[in-house]
Amino acid sequence: MKLLSVTVPCYNSEAYMAKCIDSLLIGGDDMEIIIVDDGSKDGTAKIADQYQVLHPNIIRVIHKENGGHGSAVNAGIAAATGLYFKVVDSDDWVKDTSLMQILDYLRSVAGTFPQLDMLISNFVYDKVGEKRHKVMQYRQALPVGTMFTWNDVKKFHKGHYILMHSVIFRTGLLHESHIILPEHCFYVDNLYVFEPLPYVKNIYYLDTNFYHYFIGRADQSVNQKVMIGRLDQQIRVNELMVDYYTDRETRAKMLPYPRLADYMYNYLEIITTISSVLALCSYTKEDMQRKQDLWEYIKKKDFWLYRRLRTGIFGISMNLPGRGGRDLTVSGYRAVRHFFNFN
Repeated sequence: MKLLSVTVPCYNSEAYMAKCIDSLLIGGDDMEIIIVDDGSKDGTAKIADQYQVLHPNIIRVIHKENGGHGSAVNAGIAAATGLYFKVVDSDDWVKDTSLMQILDYLRSVAGTFPQLDMLISNFVYDKVGEKRHKVMQYRQALPVGTMFTWNDVKKFHKGHYILMHSVIFRTGLLHESHIILPEHCFYVDNLYVFEPLPYVKNIYYLDTNFYHYFIGRADQSVNQKVMIGRLDQQIRVNELMVDYYTDRETRAKMLPYPRLADYMYNYLEIITTISSVLALCSYTKEDMQRKQDLWEYIKKKDFWLYRRLRTGIFGISMNLPGRGGRDLTVSGYRAVRHFFNFN
């Protein structure tokens, strides 16, 4: 069995996928790299097959019809044979020394009890045009250098959360959670780092800048204009998160871990904020109606969740009356976006 399976979802990635794959190959035979060609129309499939020929003991290629990022991740999870699992997008890359640190730690805990469920590391925003790149680290919220549980987690700052770039899950845990991401939908990474959490018992935070997240392409899914154009998909993911959070089984799993419950609520809150503010940034009647429909959906699903979201600081700011309130909310969003260095 491999120690770590890494899935690289690829769609028309010929221009940049080599940098990603080469950075992973440094991990050697402990790794399984699953390149998922999601129906690409350029030279992605050919490049992937060439890598498989050169590294048959490490690289496996899956060719499939286009189903979107979530579909590619689903295929990777289903095919993975490694003890642990990570997603690395084809335009991103990982740092060699950090990769070796992670593999060393995973090797040290493989087969031990209690078993590690989730490893967290730092990631770096490699944003186009900026000399200094912001590092997202978790020292203020997580114990460093020791295995811990949700009861040991401190409060996360607003806007500071565990993202796909920073997490490695135990593969078996992903199977236990029965996670299946929606197809032909962007922003499913939010579901990926949300739904498995109630199954996570033991966590380790390795304070190293492992993942480099490229950001700045005009067609990138986190570009603000692109996000507004795909607001329906953002809201679809938002509603699925509401469904999961309010599910009776999920609530039962969160009950013994108040810090987990707080974290999941706060993450849902920020996603709902993003959905709402993107609608406000759009300034179209159609998107304003989508915002209203989202809040009505939450209200019907769970009135107390709706009330909590609505009366929180984000909820109040998102629902200020009139054009002036809308402009103030959008200005606040732009300031936060600049501070956190996203889209």
